[in-house]
Amino acid sequence: MATVLVTAPPAQLSTGPRHHNHQRLLHILTQSATLSIPHLKQIHAQILRIAPPLDYSPETLFLNSRLLHFSSLQDLTYTLRLFSQISNPSTFIYNTLIRAYAHSRDCKEQTISLFQELLEQESLLPDKHTFPFVLKACAYLFALSEGKQIHAHVLKHGFTEDVYVNNSLIHFYASCGCSESARRVFDKMPARSLVSWNVIVDALVQMGEFDEALRMFVEMMPSFEPDGYTVQSVIDACAGLGSLSMGMWAHAYVLRKCETCANFDVLVKNSLIEMYCKCGSLRMAKQVFQQMSRRDVNSWNAMILGLAMHGQAENVFKHYDRMINEEKVHPNSITFVGVLSACNHRGFVEEGRKYFDKMVNDYKFEPVLQHYGCLIDLLARNGQINEALDIVRRMPMKPDAVIWRSLLDATCKTNENLQLSQEIAAQIMAAEGNTKTSGAYVLLSRVYASANQWNEVGSVRKFMTEKGVAKQPGCSSVEINGIVHEFFAGDTTHPQTKEIYEFLDVIEERLKLEGYVPDFSQAFLVDDADDGKGSSLRLHSERLAIAFGLLNSKPGDQIRVFKNLRVCRDCHSFTKLVSKVFGVEIIMRDRLRFHHFEDGSCSCMDFW
Repeated sequence: MATVLVTAPPAQLSTGPRHHNHQRLLHILTQSATLSIPHLKQIHAQILRIAPPLDYSPETLFLNSRLLHFSSLQDLTYTLRLFSQISNPSTFIYNTLIRAYAHSRDCKEQTISLFQELLEQESLLPDKHTFPFVLKACAYLFALSEGKQIHAHVLKHGFTEDVYVNNSLIHFYASCGCSESARRVFDKMPARSLVSWNVIVDALVQMGEFDEALRMFVEMMPSFEPDGYTVQSVIDACAGLGSLSMGMWAHAYVLRKCETCANFDVLVKNSLIEMYCKCGSLRMAKQVFQQMSRRDVNSWNAMILGLAMHGQAENVFKHYDRMINEEKVHPNSITFVGVLSACNHRGFVEEGRKYFDKMVNDYKFEPVLQHYGCLIDLLARNGQINEALDIVRRMPMKPDAVIWRSLLDATCKTNENLQLSQEIAAQIMAAEGNTKTSGAYVLLSRVYASANQWNEVGSVRKFMTEKGVAKQPGCSSVEINGIVHEFFAGDTTHPQTKEIYEFLDVIEERLKLEGYVPDFSQAFLVDDADDGKGSSLRLHSERLAIAFGLLNSKPGDQIRVFKNLRVCRDCHSFTKLVSKVFGVEIIMRDRLRFHHFEDGSCSCMDFW
């Protein structure tokens, strides 16, 4: 130990009586915010001088725990050496090291091992401070089995009524995708704090259960005043759901009710920018962005990504230049995801190559799958399949199913090489393993449909049926007067179903007068009743949502439609004509991007 520790005592330490030195050391370790490792080693030397080897006094144990705490913030290796020299560590000491491991990026596995070691000590028991740190590590590692065992220990040791332990359990189950378990823990809590509510609302948002998150928020309101964390989760839920009216309410609430620091909190403003972009209101997103007194790189990223998803590539380039040259904000990897996405959404091949090279050569960022995916999709959809495939072969990582799907989707449009399409489809199926997802089969059927090989389309459908592969149902939502209405493909459950289908007939008749001819190349029957491809197209969920929106909106209102899948070519043409014939602006968000339809044209310029 002598080779590690600096033995000379710090100038301010006395070599007087043991009690006096205890007090001086305690003062240093409790009043200091941070201590360097050399200083900690000096203090450690003093502890060894004044405390016998088997000193189990509360004072000495507390000194050791504070020493562990400060060292864990800087050097876990040294912390572990300190811990190994404590002959009889208490639960408090174990908790200190468990906490250090739980907060370390690279040592979370050791958190669970150390908890197991604590359980093996005959004279020690975990306490209410032990479980939150271990559960945090399990959440980070997605260690569902281990976390469930720790939950059993929570029950065994009688901490089921502790608010903080229960909050940690909710966070753990939510991180592992177990929404029902998270909700059961929440429902059984005898007492809840605002943190409790924030945890469950945020957990539901992270799992994509946006409706339920907003419902829980409404349930919370009579008992607790929301804080900045609550409102940020609500804003994120509104972004996922596409609920502009609720998002605007949350924005107003931030300005009106939350504490002053939350009103101008950069994180909340960044969430507002993202929410407005995802809800189709670029005007409000820009307003929030322009009024920010301070912006970080995430603020710029939120605006750049939002502009990119709305197809405003030129505006993205302007924001990037302003960020770099005027405000001197250093971009990060996500910035280039946004810029490359903008190039992709507009088909700007040369610009895409330029920014990819700038990212790699000027900023020395190692491209990740998202960057490669943007560039590969950009090249493939502009007919440069061979160059895209060459990049796939040269990538340092294995391409995922998303990249292969983008290549297959591109071959749907070129219709030049059926064999290549089949080979790419096989790659998708291999990448997805045994999961019964329908994406590759649907795209392959579209390749055959584009080539007018309808027998092959039927074969794909038959194969999907035999293998139990179900096509993901199309789902579109539209918000009218603050209420979100949801429609599935072929939906007949809405109270206005009769009026919707009757009005669809009216719409189609008026569009035919404008020269509308259905495009059957991407038709894929949405139910088992084979009553024709034309019937399939008119059952697409976005048409039902548009018809409902036209029936129930006021003149001059925008109609905002949010679809879970990519809009098909025929529905895109259909919506363009609807915007012209009925004089309405329709904003549609599909799985990839936004389309702004107005006066018979679309902001994507028919490239999506």
